[in-house]
Amino acid sequence: MKNRSWLESFGHAFDGIWNTLKSERNFRIQFFFGIIAVIGCIIFRVDTWQFVLVAFAIFFVLAMELVNTAVEALTDLYTGGELHPLAKRAKDCAAAAVLLASVFAIIVGVVVAISIICGFLSC
Repeated sequence: MKNRSWLESFGHAFDGIWNTLKSERNFRIQFFFGIIAVIGCIIFRVDTWQFVLVAFAIFFVLAMELVNTAVEALTDLYTGGELHPLAKRAKDCAAAAVLLASVFAIIVGVVVAISIICGFLSC
């Protein structure tokens, strides 16, 4: 069914985020650490480009977790919850996408943290 307006489209998107926040523990954890990272950027006054990288990493992880949740839901709907080898493969690949995004976010966080520490120590 087609959305009648762009506001309706945004409403569905926010419903997806809200429902995932309510139902997915990992998304809540990632969301929490994203907020902590933003607060850290504000406290340590990271420069604009570092903040952009951190924000990109946060949104990338959260987006991948939303995709993972969608893949899991559709796979469960299609298979009725039975463990089919192709269903497992789809779920594993979606989870791997989240893992790669998370590793990227960790790398960005470490690089920004080293930059901050070097700024304090005049490395």
